[in-house]
Amino acid sequence: MRKTILQCGALALTLLAANVMAAVSPQEADRLGTSLTPVGAEKGGNADGSIPAWTGGIGKNAGAVDARGFLADPFANEKPLFTITAATVDKYKDKLSDGQVAMFKRYPETYKIPVYPTHRTVGLPPDIYESAKRSALNVTSINEGNGLANFTGNRYYAFPIPKSGVEVLWNHITRYHGGNLRRIITQATPQTNGSFTPIRFEEEVAVPQQIPDMDPQKSANVLSYFKQAVTAPARLAGNVLLVHETLDQVKEPRLAWIYNAGQRRVRRAPQVAYDGPGTAADGLRTSDNFDMFSGAPDRYDWKLVGKKEMYIPYNAYKLDSTSLKYDDIIKAGHINQDLTRYELHRVWEVIGTVKPGERHIYAKRHMYIDEDSWQVALVDHYDGRGQLWRVAEGHTQFYYNAQVPAYTLEALYDLIAGRYIALGMKNEEKHGYEFGFAAKAADYTPAALRASGVR
Repeated sequence: MRKTILQCGALALTLLAANVMAAVSPQEADRLGTSLTPVGAEKGGNADGSIPAWTGGIGKNAGAVDARGFLADPFANEKPLFTITAATVDKYKDKLSDGQVAMFKRYPETYKIPVYPTHRTVGLPPDIYESAKRSALNVTSINEGNGLANFTGNRYYAFPIPKSGVEVLWNHITRYHGGNLRRIITQATPQTNGSFTPIRFEEEVAVPQQIPDMDPQKSANVLSYFKQAVTAPARLAGNVLLVHETLDQVKEPRLAWIYNAGQRRVRRAPQVAYDGPGTAADGLRTSDNFDMFSGAPDRYDWKLVGKKEMYIPYNAYKLDSTSLKYDDIIKAGHINQDLTRYELHRVWEVIGTVKPGERHIYAKRHMYIDEDSWQVALVDHYDGRGQLWRVAEGHTQFYYNAQVPAYTLEALYDLIAGRYIALGMKNEEKHGYEFGFAAKAADYTPAALRASGVR
């Protein structure tokens, strides 16, 4: 009997170990801020110096900030080192994704990648670095990597020293967005000839730890609150989406509600997850394409391939210029690549494959995540036949005035349909991002949606 009990106990411990991945040791965590940056990137440059060493990022005064909150380009005087075209793509394909190479084949006359000098601009506030160190020492993954335990206080960078593909993905999901963020952005879903109707969103992202009157028990499993109101065109104006993003979406799935202005009703919206349709996206993106990837990771097995050097969209200040109109950016087939900037950076390479018994319209997602910001930079999406289908590029800039990395524009190209969606433009809006706004718990309840959606 005693032998049986011991065997059962050993089996239980083995199963528990398989379901809970341990945090790193104090000795390994001490690499943060020494050989690694405080959020886990390699501090040193590469062998030939084309990727410089990280020296803390650029300063908060790196450029001027206008009255509307838009940033000056600190690299406005730089010229491309070279430009990759369809004629030269084979020379550089080892530093490009398969999706980028496919874009040259799909649009050989117009798609290009201008490559500029690399600048490691990301430098975060000290308390965010403290959060990352605390996460490294305490956070564990549960439910086969699909949830987080011991993720307390300021919840950022769950696994700054990752050991698996899903941990790398969690760093993207839990990265620093500047705390409470408010923004006005425009989305376009152009036809094959480039014509489009702009769709305007007013969005808020709030985190529980920065909502003073939030009940800690109610928000214990909440990573963030997201509210999105459509304000144009008139046929969509007044619709509002509310999402409670949970930490363990297997235990407690993402909670979502929609206020429909036409019906004047608030309804639960379980379709706002996984491959449910994106808001006003004309079928060109899924719910989990938002923010390059968002939501639960549980439908995929995530393989960590390793690190590599790639040309990724970076420091996209030119693309955010207030001198541009949306017509200057949105062109047939793809955005205006003359306005883009790519740099050589180290990225984490992760491949997500749909698990047996699960379903998703993307059977495989091949992801490349920037080491300095933990933002997904590129994603190649494959359909159930194994065919490359959609190619995502996240054009980023570092908001040096607030010390926040964020997307300037997310582009998702459908290679088969010859169409794409561009999300995040704000060039023609009345102000830029607003970080650190005062949020109240009552603003993120279903009852608050009706008031938000009044036309």
